[in-house]
Amino acid sequence: SAWVRDIFGVEKAGHGGTLDPNVTGVLPVALSNATKAIGLLHSAGKEYVAVMRLHGDAREDEIRKACSRFVGKIRQTPPREAAVKRVEREREIYYLDILEIKGRDVLFRVGCEGGTYIRVLCEDIGKEIGCGAHMHELRRTRSGIFEEKDVHTLHDILDAYIFWKEDGDEEIKNIIRPMEDLLSHLPTVVVRDSAVDAICHGASLALPGVLQVDTGIEKDTIVAVKTLKGEGVAIGTALMSTREMMERDAGIAVNTTRVLMRKGTYPPMWKKK
Repeated sequence: SAWVRDIFGVEKAGHGGTLDPNVTGVLPVALSNATKAIGLLHSAGKEYVAVMRLHGDAREDEIRKACSRFVGKIRQTPPREAAVKRVEREREIYYLDILEIKGRDVLFRVGCEGGTYIRVLCEDIGKEIGCGAHMHELRRTRSGIFEEKDVHTLHDILDAYIFWKEDGDEEIKNIIRPMEDLLSHLPTVVVRDSAVDAICHGASLALPGVLQVDTGIEKDTIVAVKTLKGEGVAIGTALMSTREMMERDAGIAVNTTRVLMRKGTYPPMWKKK
């Protein structure tokens, strides 16, 4: 992210989820104000393609049967090298598709909840088979809505920036994405223009400022607060369900936890005490 920061000459840049040494693939980088939202990618769904190397021989049907048992809710303990507390936690595997089996190497694609350790998954599958296994290769193919087709090399980014500065070339628009893409996996609460600036000053969202609400929101759900134009205003914690927001006339709907939009972007239409 430091290289991308220097290319664009901005003060801040941050990446969404680290890639371990020898792991390749999708690594979104946020610039300037968008760094406030990049942390949301840690909880977003991921997809990986991995090579699992077995420590002994196993029949194909045994391998497939063992892998199928890890689809759904699983329990994992982070590896020793992880920069988090080693406490067992629940994660969800959305799908696990075996692409090829060659000798003791198993190539598979896995879609999973953010925070899933593929290294641990391979070891646990090896235990289930009975011969042991480890992760031999790993590539992240999706992080949130960002896929491999969206990936650009540092050389591509530098060239696009130079061409834009010198000739006004617009290829850079295919590289720099709106900050709102980082919010795409969150349920949305749309607010009135009159409520925007108050939220930008840290105010919680009261029901009179709510215009539209996504279905499925429950109390304590992390939500994106947006304008009618789809601009990201803030991230917050829902204090009511979708149904309660639609049925009630008064109360605090969302507690603002992180402001994304700069103050003054929308005119102030609230009274300071």
